[in-house]
Parts: sequence; C-alpha cells; structure tokens
Amino acid sequence: MATDTVTPSSAEDVPAEPGGTPQTDTDAQVESKSGYRQPQVDVPALTRLLDGKYAEVRNLVRTNLAEYSSILEDAETMSTDDFRERVKDVVVEMASTGQTGMGFPEEYGGGGDIGASIAAFETLAYGDLSVLVKVGVQFGLFGGAILQLGSKHHHDAYLEDLVTGKLMGCFAMTESGHGSNVQALGTVATYDVASQEFVVTTTHEAARKDYIGNAAKHARLAVVFAQLEVAGESHGVHAFVVPVRDEDGNVLDGVRIEDDGRKMGLNGVDNGRIWFDGVRIPRENLLNRFADVTPAGVYESDIENPNRRFFTMLGTLIQGRVCVGGAGINASKVALTLAVKYALRRRQFEATQEDTEELLLDYGMHQRRLLPLLARTYALHFAQEELASQLHDVLSGVVEDEHTQRELEARAAGTKALGTWHATRTIQECREACGGAGYLSVNRFAALKADTDVFTTFEGDNTVLLQLVAKGLLTDYASEFSDMDQLGMVRFVTGLAVETVIERTAVNKLLERIRDVLPGGDEWDQEAGLLDPDYQLAMFRFREEHVVSGVARRLKRGIDRGMNPGEVFSRVQDHVIAAGRAHVERLVLEAFTAKTAALPDGDQKVALNLLCDLYALSAIEADRAWFMEHGRLSVARSKAISREIGSLCRKIRPIADELVEAFAVPREMLRSPDLLEWPPA
Repeated sequence: MATDTVTPSSAEDVPAEPGGTPQTDTDAQVESKSGYRQPQVDVPALTRLLDGKYAEVRNLVRTNLAEYSSILEDAETMSTDDFRERVKDVVVEMASTGQTGMGFPEEYGGGGDIGASIAAFETLAYGDLSVLVKVGVQFGLFGGAILQLGSKHHHDAYLEDLVTGKLMGCFAMTESGHGSNVQALGTVATYDVASQEFVVTTTHEAARKDYIGNAAKHARLAVVFAQLEVAGESHGVHAFVVPVRDEDGNVLDGVRIEDDGRKMGLNGVDNGRIWFDGVRIPRENLLNRFADVTPAGVYESDIENPNRRFFTMLGTLIQGRVCVGGAGINASKVALTLAVKYALRRRQFEATQEDTEELLLDYGMHQRRLLPLLARTYALHFAQEELASQLHDVLSGVVEDEHTQRELEARAAGTKALGTWHATRTIQECREACGGAGYLSVNRFAALKADTDVFTTFEGDNTVLLQLVAKGLLTDYASEFSDMDQLGMVRFVTGLAVETVIERTAVNKLLERIRDVLPGGDEWDQEAGLLDPDYQLAMFRFREEHVVSGVARRLKRGIDRGMNPGEVFSRVQDHVIAAGRAHVERLVLEAFTAKTAALPDGDQKVALNLLCDLYALSAIEADRAWFMEHGRLSVARSKAISREIGSLCRKIRPIADELVEAFAVPREMLRSPDLLEWPPA
C-alpha cells in the first residue's frame, strides 16, 4: 500500500528497527516487526454488538426501510405536494407495524419501551429523512408532549388514535421572534372564568408559530406552548391542546396557517406558520401534569418556583433531542458506508505498481480523511447507547433523583450537538471523497447533506446546547440549576469562592489520581504510552477540568471588576462553549473505553481498540494547540501522536469494509450503483 501520502508530520522520524533505516524500512514493515497481527472482524457479531439489546427492533425497521425504498426516488421525482402525501402514507403504514409507537403505553397500542422507540427512530435515519422527521414530529414531539405533559384524560382522549396515525398533530413551540428562548414566547392563553375556556392569541406578528412540522397540511391538533394568564397574572409558559383543522382538513375559525414553502431539504415534511386569533378551547385542554387551573380560576401547581416548573416541563421532552442526535450519527454511517466502499473499488493513478492504479483507500491521505471519522462514529454510537439507556431509566421511573435528571439533560444536549455536527462534517467529507460521483443525487449525498443540515439547529441550536452543558458543570447540577438563565448562572458561580469551584472540578485531585495510575510522576504526560487508555482519558479529563475552572475564574474576575453580568457572560461565551464540548468529548471517550474494556479478548476487541485509540488521538491532535499552550504536549510527542494516527489508519484500512458493513445499512437504502458496483456497466 502507499505510504508516501500521509501528512508530513507523521512521516518524520520513523523509528528504525535493527538492520534498517527510516529510508529502507516502510511504516508497514516497522509495524510488522513490532509483532502486530491483523484482526479478523466477524461482521454479524459486530452488528449484534452495535444493535445491542434492541437488535430485533432495529431489524424490523431495516425490513420496513427496504420495503419502502422507492421513496428515495420519489423524493427526487414527485412534486412537493405529492411527496408530502407519500411521506404521510409511509409513516401511517409503518405505524401499523408497531415500530413508531414503541415508547407509548401498551394500553394505548404502544410497546411500553422508551429505549426501543429510540432504537427504532435512530435506525430510521438509514432511509429517507423526511419520513424520519415526520415520525419524530407525530410520535416524538406531538405524541411525546401529550404523553409526558398530559394527564390520564388526555391520554384516553388522544393516544390510541395518535399511535396509529389516524390523528395527526403538530408541536407548536417555536415562534418567529423566539426560538431557543422559550420562556419569552409571545403567544398568550388567557383563562375566561365565565366560560371556563382558555383564549389563545398570537399577540404580535413575531409571536406567530413558525417552522412547525405537520402544520401546513396534515395536523388536526396542535400542542401549543403559550404564556398562561389567569386573573391578570402570568404564570409562564404552559402547553395546550388546540384544534387547528376539522376531520375534513379544513382550517378552523380563528386559526390561520401558511406553508413555510420550499426548504433546503426535508421537503416531504409540511412545515408551516400558525396564527391564533382568540381561539377558544376548553379548560381541560391544558396539559396539566405539572400545573392546573380550577374551574373558578385558581392556578395550582406542586412546583412553587415558576422557573423550576418551566424547566421541569421541558426536561420531560428531551427524548426528541436524544433521538435527533442518534439520527445524525446514523446518517453518518450511511455516508461512511458509501465512501469507504467506493474507496475500496475506485482506482486512481499508478502509485506503487506500474500497470495497476491504486485503490483510493490505499492512499494515506484518503485514510486520514475517512478513518478518523469512522472511529468517531463508533465512539458516538456507544455514547448514544449509554445516553439512551439513561433516558429510558429516567422516563420510566427507574431513576428519579433530580441530580441524575439534570445530568441527563446536559448529556442529551451535548451528545446531540456533537452528533449532529459530526453528521454535517462527515457527510461533506464523504461526498468530497467520492469526487464528482458523490454529487449525483442517485448516490444519496445530495439528500443526506440537505436533509441533515437542519439537525444542528432544531431540537436546540447546538451552540446554545453546549451552553446548557457548561451551566450544569459550573453549578454542579445543583438544585438551583433549574431556576437559572445564563445571567443567573453567572451570579451563582461568582457568588462562590473561585477556589470552591476549582476544588469541585478537582483538577488538583485529578492530577494526583493520574500520578497513581500512570508512569512518570509529574511527567506522566511525557512518559505514558500513547495507546494507554488511562493516558488518553487523563488528557481529556485534564482539559475539561482546566477549562471549566478557567471559565469560573473569568466569570468571577469580571464580576469583581464591577462589570454587568450579561457583558461578563458575553466575553467568556467562547470559553463556556469550549467547556461544554470538552466535557462531552470526555464522556464519549469514557463510553467507548468502557465498551471495549468489557469485551472478551479476541479479534473483535482488537479491532474496536484500534478505533478507540484513533478517536482519542485524533481528538488530541485536533486540539494540540490547547494541550501545548497548557504544557501537556511537547512538540516531539505531538509528532509522535500524528505518526501513531497514521499507523492506526493503516491497521484499520484492511478491515474498513467490515467495519462499515457492520452498520448493516440495507442495500436498498444505499442506491449508488456507480459507487458500489465498480467498474460501472
């Protein structure tokens, strides 16, 4: 294989074996002399490992995807109106198989298993993503809001028809003027004690509900988030069930709906805008799990603090955020399957043999482009698996303590951010790695790029979500966590002695622990082996805890100087985002390391350890400037890491096909005859 195209830093100072020199020993020969033996990957066994406890569920979805594979072509050939109807029909037909209702209670026709519903949704991302998003809107957002925010009479009234797709609905939270800042929504629901009704009103143009999936065409009901006013007093944002169409599809009086129009992608989903002009709904249409209004107009809630009440309500809806992150990760698997398989078939230039052109994946740079992304996809998969398991336990009542729920909310936010950003980057790199062929619609990248791009902003803008992660870190998920906006977080942190914050992040304790498990004492970062998981985790943990304590110092310094808390936060916002990202990357590595450590010795474990090492070292290399600035990475060691990454890529290259094959993307979902059937006919 070619060895002369790896990045310059990885080609420097290749260690010579006895009897050889860097000029006469190739990298592959050096690796061979080290005693390394190439693992053999058992693809079905690896697929079973990836599918986990919900293998049967994932296989049901794969079967359904293959059956409806023609929808991939329909997306390119049908008119927008016709395609929307096609997507709706597919969603309803899939609902009849049970795959979309697995998270709902069995008494309403569901499967009673939240973890199964997440697994089904993630796997649906192998197919057309308009179908996936339509499923997410109907069963995740609309259905999830009624399930999690409503009481039994709401469940009895709506869930059975909702689960089958007979009753279509939408989730009307976002407004044109307020997206991420849900607490400032402008829609108002005023209680009329005389009629015992709520009157729902769009108070100004920027308060219109916008980008609402299912709204433009199919929804009969909307779960509307609005400011609740009772007897002239505002009680903050609550959710209401508001009819918007009759059974014949006619828009009801007082409701105005417009189509958002053609979008960058996902045009099988009917996004729309909704205005309410004094729409009256019964008092019982308030989703009242956490708060209610009596017939006499008395507001009641077991949660006295309005901010905590609001965040508790939103906290029950994080399943959608978890699902979107998983969908982004699975879309990355489709892109990598296509790009890796193409690179194992397509040849370009005569690099190592005179009469035979080289396979793309034999070029070091091509390995560098694709294989770290493959490793990161595996890492994110196992992190998502842990997150989904935690979500299942919390929403099922297995775990009920508030601290754990706050940690879960932060982890869901961070994993969604990293997973969807990874999808955007991976799909683009894979498209480029397939050259002009990747630009053809039949080869799937056009749809993958267009349809996943919005994943980075819906279910929470990724940058805002990382701020949520950092807020949890800085407040140690305290009971006050739910009551704080960004400025409250600044005041909370700066109200502590900065030494207390630093002590809680435990940088000093961490260094003591590191010295106990790694060789070299204070020089652990120079002496430990690069492939030692304790070293890799130590680097990630050191970065996270150093960045978090640094944010705390900067916040306190600004307040001590008399600066406005909002200005202080704005100045350190980049540092806050870095803290959130460092935290989530550490969680991802811990999940991957734990997964590999639990495997029995053998080739499968060797293969996954290669990927785990590649993920860890690639992340360190990508942030090497920070590690150097903070004295944890010398120039020589930085170069050694780059060399090791090149070596790992060469070791993974012979098993790359098996590693993407284990994703088990149905062949019908790949299409791409010119990529996969080489040479073309």
